[in-house]
Amino acid sequence: MSALGLSLIAFACIFGTTLLSMFVRNALPEHHLNSDSRDAIRLSMGVIGTMSALVLGLLIASAKSSYDAKNSQVKQIAANVILLDQLLAQYGPEARDTRVLLRRSIASMVDKIWSEGDQAATAAASFVVSAEAETFLNSVLNLKPQTDSQRSAQARAIKALTDLAQTRLLLYTQSGNAIPLPFLVLLVFWLAILFASFSLFVSPNSLVVFAFFVCAFSASGALFLIFELDRPFTGLISVSDTALRHALAPL
Repeated sequence: MSALGLSLIAFACIFGTTLLSMFVRNALPEHHLNSDSRDAIRLSMGVIGTMSALVLGLLIASAKSSYDAKNSQVKQIAANVILLDQLLAQYGPEARDTRVLLRRSIASMVDKIWSEGDQAATAAASFVVSAEAETFLNSVLNLKPQTDSQRSAQARAIKALTDLAQTRLLLYTQSGNAIPLPFLVLLVFWLAILFASFSLFVSPNSLVVFAFFVCAFSASGALFLIFELDRPFTGLISVSDTALRHALAPL
Protein backbone atom coordinates (compact mmCIF):
# COMPACT_ATOMS: atom_id res chain seq x y z
CA MET A 1 0.00 0.00 0.00
CA SER A 2 1.19 3.52 -0.76
CA ALA A 3 2.38 5.97 1.89
CA LEU A 4 -0.68 8.14 1.24
CA GLY A 5 -3.03 5.20 1.75
CA LEU A 6 -1.35 4.19 5.02
CA SER A 7 -1.40 7.75 6.35
CA LEU A 8 -5.10 8.10 5.45
CA ILE A 9 -5.85 4.92 7.37
CA ALA A 10 -3.95 6.32 10.35
CA PHE A 11 -5.88 9.60 10.06
CA ALA A 12 -9.20 7.72 9.94
CA CYS A 13 -8.26 5.77 13.07
CA ILE A 14 -7.10 8.84 15.01
CA PHE A 15 -9.85 11.25 14.01
CA GLY A 16 -12.54 8.58 14.06
CA THR A 17 -11.64 7.64 17.62
CA THR A 18 -11.74 11.31 18.56
CA LEU A 19 -15.26 11.73 17.20
CA LEU A 20 -16.38 8.48 18.80
CA SER A 21 -15.13 9.68 22.16
CA MET A 22 -17.30 12.81 21.87
CA PHE A 23 -20.42 10.68 21.48
CA VAL A 24 -19.38 8.24 24.21
CA ARG A 25 -19.09 11.21 26.57
CA ASN A 26 -22.87 11.75 26.46
CA ALA A 27 -23.52 8.13 27.45
CA LEU A 28 -21.20 8.07 30.47
CA PRO A 29 -22.52 8.53 34.01
CA GLU A 30 -21.81 11.93 35.53
CA HIS A 31 -19.47 10.58 38.19
CA HIS A 32 -17.17 9.26 35.44
CA LEU A 33 -16.61 12.82 34.29
CA ASN A 34 -15.85 14.49 37.62
CA SER A 35 -12.61 16.29 38.41
CA ASP A 36 -10.94 13.25 39.99
CA SER A 37 -11.55 11.11 36.91
CA ARG A 38 -10.38 13.94 34.69
CA ASP A 39 -7.11 14.36 36.61
CA ALA A 40 -6.43 10.61 36.62
CA ILE A 41 -7.03 10.32 32.87
CA ARG A 42 -4.87 13.35 32.14
CA LEU A 43 -1.97 11.88 34.13
CA SER A 44 -2.34 8.57 32.31
CA MET A 45 -2.49 10.27 28.93
CA GLY A 46 0.58 12.29 29.86
CA VAL A 47 2.55 9.04 30.01
CA ILE A 48 1.14 7.87 26.67
CA GLY A 49 1.81 11.29 25.12
CA THR A 50 5.44 11.17 26.24
CA MET A 51 5.92 7.67 24.84
CA SER A 52 4.22 8.66 21.58
CA ALA A 53 6.51 11.67 21.16
CA LEU A 54 9.60 9.56 21.80
CA VAL A 55 8.57 6.80 19.41
CA LEU A 56 7.50 9.31 16.73
CA GLY A 57 10.86 11.07 16.97
CA LEU A 58 12.68 7.73 16.85
CA LEU A 59 10.78 6.59 13.75
CA ILE A 60 11.38 9.86 11.90
CA ALA A 61 15.10 9.72 12.72
CA SER A 62 15.30 6.06 11.66
CA ALA A 63 13.45 6.70 8.38
CA LYS A 64 15.62 9.74 7.59
CA SER A 65 18.79 7.78 8.35
CA SER A 66 17.67 4.96 6.04
CA TYR A 67 16.81 7.45 3.29
CA ASP A 68 20.17 9.24 3.58
CA ALA A 69 22.06 5.93 3.53
CA LYS A 70 20.38 4.74 0.32
CA ASN A 71 20.77 8.15 -1.31
CA SER A 72 24.49 8.07 -0.44
CA GLN A 73 24.82 4.56 -1.88
CA VAL A 74 23.26 5.65 -5.17
CA LYS A 75 25.70 8.56 -5.37
CA GLN A 76 28.58 6.18 -4.57
CA ILE A 77 27.50 3.90 -7.41
CA ALA A 78 27.42 6.90 -9.77
CA ALA A 79 30.93 7.92 -8.64
CA ASN A 80 32.23 4.38 -9.18
CA VAL A 81 30.71 4.29 -12.66
CA ILE A 82 32.45 7.54 -13.61
CA LEU A 83 35.75 6.32 -12.17
CA LEU A 84 35.42 3.02 -14.01
CA ASP A 85 34.81 4.79 -17.30
CA GLN A 86 37.84 7.04 -16.75
CA LEU A 87 40.07 4.04 -16.04
CA LEU A 88 38.87 2.30 -19.19
CA ALA A 89 39.56 5.50 -21.14
CA GLN A 90 43.10 5.47 -19.75
CA TYR A 91 43.46 1.87 -20.90
CA GLY A 92 43.24 3.01 -24.49
CA PRO A 93 41.09 2.57 -27.61
CA GLU A 94 41.10 -1.20 -27.07
CA ALA A 95 38.59 -0.67 -24.24
CA ARG A 96 36.15 1.36 -26.33
CA ASP A 97 33.73 -1.56 -26.77
CA THR A 98 33.87 -2.18 -23.01
CA ARG A 99 32.97 1.45 -22.35
CA VAL A 100 30.01 1.09 -24.72
CA LEU A 101 28.86 -1.96 -22.73
CA LEU A 102 29.19 0.08 -19.53
CA ARG A 103 26.83 2.72 -20.88
CA ARG A 104 24.33 0.07 -21.95
CA SER A 105 24.37 -1.61 -18.55
CA ILE A 106 23.64 1.59 -16.60
CA ALA A 107 20.03 1.88 -17.78
CA SER A 108 19.16 -1.68 -16.78
CA MET A 109 20.91 -1.25 -13.42
CA VAL A 110 18.94 1.93 -12.66
CA ASP A 111 15.66 0.29 -13.65
CA LYS A 112 16.41 -2.69 -11.44
CA ILE A 113 17.37 -0.57 -8.43
CA TRP A 114 14.20 1.52 -8.65
CA SER A 115 12.02 -1.53 -9.30
CA GLU A 116 13.28 -2.95 -5.99
CA GLY A 117 11.29 -0.16 -4.38
CA ASP A 118 8.31 -2.46 -4.87
CA GLN A 119 8.29 -4.18 -1.50
CA ALA A 120 6.34 -7.22 -2.65
CA ALA A 121 8.68 -7.86 -5.58
CA THR A 122 11.74 -7.42 -3.39
CA ALA A 123 10.50 -9.94 -0.86
CA ALA A 124 9.69 -12.53 -3.51
CA ALA A 125 12.74 -12.29 -5.80
CA SER A 126 16.38 -13.15 -5.25
CA PHE A 127 19.19 -11.00 -6.59
CA VAL A 128 20.11 -11.90 -10.17
CA VAL A 129 22.91 -10.31 -12.19
CA SER A 130 21.58 -8.83 -15.41
CA ALA A 131 22.85 -10.03 -18.76
CA GLU A 132 24.26 -6.57 -19.54
CA ALA A 133 26.22 -6.47 -16.28
CA GLU A 134 27.62 -9.98 -16.81
CA THR A 135 28.68 -9.14 -20.36
CA PHE A 136 30.41 -5.98 -19.17
CA LEU A 137 32.20 -7.84 -16.37
CA ASN A 138 33.50 -10.47 -18.79
CA SER A 139 34.63 -7.74 -21.17
CA VAL A 140 36.73 -6.07 -18.44
CA LEU A 141 38.25 -9.37 -17.35
CA ASN A 142 39.03 -10.39 -20.95
CA LEU A 143 41.04 -7.28 -21.76
CA LYS A 144 44.56 -8.14 -22.94
CA PRO A 145 46.93 -5.51 -21.55
CA GLN A 146 50.16 -5.07 -23.49
CA THR A 147 51.91 -2.44 -21.38
CA ASP A 148 52.43 -1.73 -17.71
CA SER A 149 50.09 1.26 -18.00
CA GLN A 150 47.32 -0.93 -19.39
CA ARG A 151 47.87 -3.60 -16.74
CA SER A 152 47.63 -0.95 -14.02
CA ALA A 153 44.48 0.55 -15.58
CA GLN A 154 42.86 -2.90 -15.81
CA ALA A 155 43.71 -3.75 -12.20
CA ARG A 156 42.30 -0.44 -10.97
CA ALA A 157 39.20 -0.91 -13.15
CA ILE A 158 38.60 -4.34 -11.59
CA LYS A 159 39.00 -2.78 -8.13
CA ALA A 160 36.49 -0.01 -8.99
CA LEU A 161 34.11 -2.62 -10.42
CA THR A 162 34.39 -4.65 -7.20
CA ASP A 163 33.59 -1.56 -5.11
CA LEU A 164 30.62 -0.80 -7.34
CA ALA A 165 29.31 -4.37 -6.99
CA GLN A 166 29.67 -4.28 -3.20
CA THR A 167 27.73 -1.01 -2.96
CA ARG A 168 25.07 -2.36 -5.31
CA LEU A 169 24.65 -5.54 -3.23
CA LEU A 170 24.53 -3.50 -0.02
CA LEU A 171 21.76 -1.39 -1.53
CA TYR A 172 19.86 -4.56 -2.44
CA THR A 173 20.18 -6.13 1.01
CA GLN A 174 18.89 -2.92 2.61
CA SER A 175 15.81 -2.78 0.39
CA GLY A 176 12.48 -3.21 2.07
CA ASN A 177 10.90 -1.54 5.07
CA ALA A 178 13.45 -0.27 7.56
CA ILE A 179 10.78 0.44 10.18
CA PRO A 180 9.00 -2.50 11.83
CA LEU A 181 5.25 -2.49 11.25
CA PRO A 182 4.42 -3.16 14.95
CA PHE A 183 6.08 0.15 15.84
CA LEU A 184 3.75 2.02 13.52
CA VAL A 185 0.64 0.12 14.61
CA LEU A 186 1.43 0.77 18.26
CA LEU A 187 2.09 4.45 17.57
CA VAL A 188 -1.25 4.88 15.77
CA PHE A 189 -2.98 3.13 18.69
CA TRP A 190 -1.34 5.46 21.21
CA LEU A 191 -2.26 8.54 19.18
CA ALA A 192 -5.86 7.37 18.83
CA ILE A 193 -6.17 6.81 22.59
CA LEU A 194 -4.51 10.15 23.28
CA PHE A 195 -6.87 12.10 21.00
CA ALA A 196 -9.87 10.23 22.40
CA SER A 197 -8.93 11.39 25.89
CA PHE A 198 -8.79 14.99 24.65
CA SER A 199 -12.38 14.91 23.39
CA LEU A 200 -13.78 12.94 26.30
CA PHE A 201 -14.18 16.00 28.54
CA VAL A 202 -15.07 18.57 25.87
CA SER A 203 -18.53 19.55 24.71
CA PRO A 204 -18.56 19.07 20.92
CA ASN A 205 -18.84 22.13 18.70
CA SER A 206 -17.58 23.06 15.24
CA LEU A 207 -14.46 24.84 16.50
CA VAL A 208 -13.41 21.93 18.71
CA VAL A 209 -14.02 19.41 15.92
CA PHE A 210 -11.97 21.54 13.51
CA ALA A 211 -9.11 21.79 16.03
CA PHE A 212 -9.08 18.02 16.49
CA PHE A 213 -9.20 17.58 12.71
CA VAL A 214 -6.11 19.77 12.27
CA CYS A 215 -4.24 17.95 15.03
CA ALA A 216 -5.14 14.51 13.63
CA PHE A 217 -4.15 15.67 10.14
CA SER A 218 -0.79 16.91 11.46
CA ALA A 219 -0.10 13.62 13.24
CA SER A 220 -1.01 11.71 10.08
CA GLY A 221 1.28 14.03 8.13
CA ALA A 222 4.18 13.01 10.36
CA LEU A 223 3.35 9.36 9.69
CA PHE A 224 3.16 10.12 5.96
CA LEU A 225 6.67 11.57 6.15
CA ILE A 226 7.89 8.38 7.84
CA PHE A 227 6.26 6.16 5.20
CA GLU A 228 7.72 8.24 2.38
CA LEU A 229 11.27 8.28 3.77
CA ASP A 230 11.07 4.54 4.38
CA ARG A 231 10.48 3.99 0.65
CA PRO A 232 13.17 6.13 -0.99
CA PHE A 233 12.70 4.81 -4.55
CA THR A 234 8.95 5.43 -4.79
CA GLY A 235 6.54 8.18 -3.85
CA LEU A 236 6.92 11.93 -3.56
CA ILE A 237 10.16 11.99 -1.53
CA SER A 238 12.30 9.75 -3.70
CA VAL A 239 15.98 9.43 -4.49
CA SER A 240 16.73 10.99 -7.88
CA ASP A 241 18.12 8.73 -10.61
CA THR A 242 19.39 11.66 -12.69
CA ALA A 243 22.98 11.54 -11.43
CA LEU A 244 23.31 7.83 -12.19
CA ARG A 245 21.51 7.84 -15.54
CA HIS A 246 23.55 10.80 -16.82
CA ALA A 247 26.84 9.92 -15.15
CA LEU A 248 28.48 9.17 -18.50
CA ALA A 249 28.36 11.25 -21.68
CA PRO A 250 27.89 9.43 -24.99
CA LEU A 251 31.09 8.28 -26.69
